[in-house]
Amino acid sequence: MNVSLEYLGEKKFKANTTKSSYILDCKEITPVEYFATGIIGCTGIDLVVMAEKDGYAVSNYKVSAEIERQMEVPMKFASLHIIYDFEGSFDPIKAKRYILASLESYCTTVNSIRDSVKISYTIIYNGETIAEKESIASGSGGNVEIEDGFGGACCS
Repeated sequence: MNVSLEYLGEKKFKANTTKSSYILDCKEITPVEYFATGIIGCTGIDLVVMAEKDGYAVSNYKVSAEIERQMEVPMKFASLHIIYDFEGSFDPIKAKRYILASLESYCTTVNSIRDSVKISYTIIYNGETIAEKESIASGSGGNVEIEDGFGGACCS
């Protein structure tokens, strides 16, 4: 992976990837907010890709995060709570499996921070809370490998 930034002035950068480019406007959205949305975007797309791979669609989908940061500089993330709220036609057990497969195995961004950040999740599926503030098995220093048969659906 190669990425680059070009400073445009006025606290704006042109971000370049191998596939596209976009403008980072640091007066509107801080780099830390871009980082946080990248984390939940990675795990968010995993759910869609895994469900589609099994022949299902995900609808009315929203992913959000509650983040606590350390008070001292560099104000690292201390905890990350991800809330998944979506609908689908598959059973709730499969819904939770998709989320856990992302969090424990496939999502590059979550797996890049899980050794230093306490990560938890809530799943609201078809309007019903099926998991509430549960911690991932491998968070905060663990190194648990979970094989679920999805074969790495996303974020490579």
